[in-house]
Amino acid sequence: MSATEAGEYRCDGESEQAKARKLNSKGLLSRDQQDGFLWRPTDEGRRVAADLAVASPSAAPAAVPVSDGPVRLPHHPLAGLFPMLSEDELRRLADDIEMRGQEEPVWLLNGQILDGRNREAACALLGIDAWTKEYDGNDPLGFVLSLNLHRRHLTESQRAMVAARVVDWERGINQTTAGPANLQTREAARRLSISERAVAAAKRVRDNGVEALSDAIRDGRISVHAGEAISHLEREEQEKVLREEEKKIVQLSKEIRAKRAKTRHEGRLRHMALVATAGQATAGVIGQKYPVIYADPPWQFAVRSEVTGREKSAENHYPTMPTDEICALFDKIGSPAGRDAVLFLWATNPMLPDALRVMASWGFAYVHHWIWDKEIAGTGYWGRDRHELLLIGRRGDVPAPLMGSQPETVHRETKGRHSAKPDFYAETIERLYPGIPRLELFCRAPRLGWDAWGYEAATPEGEMV
Repeated sequence: MSATEAGEYRCDGESEQAKARKLNSKGLLSRDQQDGFLWRPTDEGRRVAADLAVASPSAAPAAVPVSDGPVRLPHHPLAGLFPMLSEDELRRLADDIEMRGQEEPVWLLNGQILDGRNREAACALLGIDAWTKEYDGNDPLGFVLSLNLHRRHLTESQRAMVAARVVDWERGINQTTAGPANLQTREAARRLSISERAVAAAKRVRDNGVEALSDAIRDGRISVHAGEAISHLEREEQEKVLREEEKKIVQLSKEIRAKRAKTRHEGRLRHMALVATAGQATAGVIGQKYPVIYADPPWQFAVRSEVTGREKSAENHYPTMPTDEICALFDKIGSPAGRDAVLFLWATNPMLPDALRVMASWGFAYVHHWIWDKEIAGTGYWGRDRHELLLIGRRGDVPAPLMGSQPETVHRETKGRHSAKPDFYAETIERLYPGIPRLELFCRAPRLGWDAWGYEAATPEGEMV
């Protein structure tokens, strides 16, 4: 009666809240969306109150109509990024709400639940309407991620499964302008603070794994990388593996990875043998002297993967050479540098001392370097590498670029296929040294205006140089 007379009623204490929730379950009161302790009568509540007011004191109390329960709200697609609680967990949440009240709102976007499916479901178990608020920001995805990543303690593998859904979401809302899939994968990895490889593994599980495989990762039974390995099996075989004990599943996933790695490695070795055989027969000795040389040596360097425990090397992509062989190669192919020449030599962070040694053995003195910022950090021991160095050396009387024509020392461009360098650098060299002979050593894709030497150097018509 107090609510209908004043138009609203503020509960004072848990006992009044409990009474208000019971009236809410019968459709007589509704909770304020901004203030969980403020209640207002519904149309049905006003009618019942009016009937009670005109009844004689001796009359029997009017029957209180019972509604069909609270109105359930539809779910926004983003609400499905994170899994629902189990039935037992949902019941415990309902018990907590019944005792302490709903402390966090259910967030809505265009009338759909954006965040708070579990709270809304728990309120439905109690027969009450959930306290809701409308989201009015401009980044619903970021909002959902922020709330849940702070609220839940998720492993990297569990976050990876969420990230795979994020990739689908961002691709779906921006099919025409989102760009290639790896950009969405990269952004999802950034948002969830995980590696791109983990996101790729989760996508593989989602697209090729049985439902039980995704469940095992979300439940924390196995890692997403183990799940990715299992997803390469036939579906019946996947289900058979998942019936094993956890330790056995992990062991089987390692065996699958090892078998696949061996197959890939054997294929790469066959490819490298073909490349080297063709290259040795066609690279030959260079009879000309060049004032400009641009070189990207195939450094032989391996890094141990902390995920797989295997050595990762450039050998997986192309034939490599020990530093001593690279040093000796210059004379072997005819010492192609002129008396006055400039050398642009690519080097990675771990191979910097080797690159300086190569530069000196080729007869050049280091003078400067440029930096390629790849935008995305990779692996590394002392730091996560996201740049490579283009060392500059000179011999004889070579002029520096004209004042004002020098490029900035840092160029930012997303990396492409393994080892490929941005065209920006060759084009900059062309601009600084126009109209003179230029040689690219260890060339993999010849360009107009340059002579090329390398095991994979081919003319646009496909003939080896």
